[in-house]
Amino acid sequence: METESPNGPPVLSLWTLFLKFLRFGCLAFGGPVAQIAMIRQALVDEEKWVTPARFNRLLAVMQILPGPEAHELCVHFGMIARGRIGGLLAGLGFMLPGLALMLACAAAYTRFIAGQSGFDGILLGIQIFVIAIIVGAVRRIARHALPNIFLIVLALAGAAGTLAGIPFWVLLAAGGAAYALLARPVIAAAAVGACAAIGYLAQSGTPAHIAAQPAGDVQLILLFLAGLKGGLLTFGGAYTAIPYVRADTVGRGWLSDGAFLDGVALAGMLPTPLVIFGTFAGYLAGGLPGALAVTTGMFLPAFAFSLLFFERLEWVIDNPSLHRLLDGVAAVVVGIIAATCIDLGVALAARTEQMFLATLLFAVALAIALGWKNQYAAPALVLSGGVAGWLAFG
Repeated sequence: METESPNGPPVLSLWTLFLKFLRFGCLAFGGPVAQIAMIRQALVDEEKWVTPARFNRLLAVMQILPGPEAHELCVHFGMIARGRIGGLLAGLGFMLPGLALMLACAAAYTRFIAGQSGFDGILLGIQIFVIAIIVGAVRRIARHALPNIFLIVLALAGAAGTLAGIPFWVLLAAGGAAYALLARPVIAAAAVGACAAIGYLAQSGTPAHIAAQPAGDVQLILLFLAGLKGGLLTFGGAYTAIPYVRADTVGRGWLSDGAFLDGVALAGMLPTPLVIFGTFAGYLAGGLPGALAVTTGMFLPAFAFSLLFFERLEWVIDNPSLHRLLDGVAAVVVGIIAATCIDLGVALAARTEQMFLATLLFAVALAIALGWKNQYAAPALVLSGGVAGWLAFG
């Protein structure tokens, strides 16, 4: 029961509204939990745009939708203040500082770091620690997404299917259908079988290797679709976008696994939603146009769901059938991320001759990642990885 009435948003010009959320974007360090807490403190506790109960219901809807929750909250609060144009400006204000910083980092990386042998040890250490961070994130997501044995089985099936090369959309459809229809096992078995057959046919028609293309031949539409896929499938946190963006950039030979991990590391240190790592991958693949193409695709769903469909989405909270479908999808996503960690680890192992040291560093980083839950954990681990890599690998 709501015990207080909100004041409602103050009367703000569009420029003032944009600057307000631009400030949030400049202070958005520490990942989604810290970002959401900052927004709640300012707009709910202090300025009382909405009541705490209303904010909690709003956050529940955002957690069901794909995309970065903090960004979606900013879009929605902008709509509360000044309608859809306000939502657009609030969302742009929140994302622009991180976008600008990531573009600058990507340009500096391309010009001064990539291909320079003097940075090899530092980057290797960072990449080892980033994989540990991702593994730690998988464990945290799994604790919430896999509350029963059936969902655990779906996650394992998602991992096995990914390693076997089954298209991700087949795995997601099968997992969602299987869990949604669990009360009707015959129908569920038929749905899973149909998805498996489609997957087999799709896989048999897919070339085993996608030839690498020089940066000048990169198709911007493919980079946009890579970002869009990540944006549409970001369930349970930004780490769930990693497999899809990696498959459509690293998988096409447009950048290396090491460079991709460097982008994830930088994203974790900037004031921005973590999905901004897609901007880095797009820049390395296709320069500034490629970076903007991936970024547009990645953030488009977060804008679209809030600006166009939010009024029709709250009923999702009360629909048990859709909950089961989304729970099944989320379980498979956990498996897909786990399989991606394995692929990244194998690729990284192939680049080092000192496996004992690399394994030791990974074990230490993983122990810290699992035990340290402070908002500064990820940036501190990235910096520590660079120092450890410099000491261990020169």
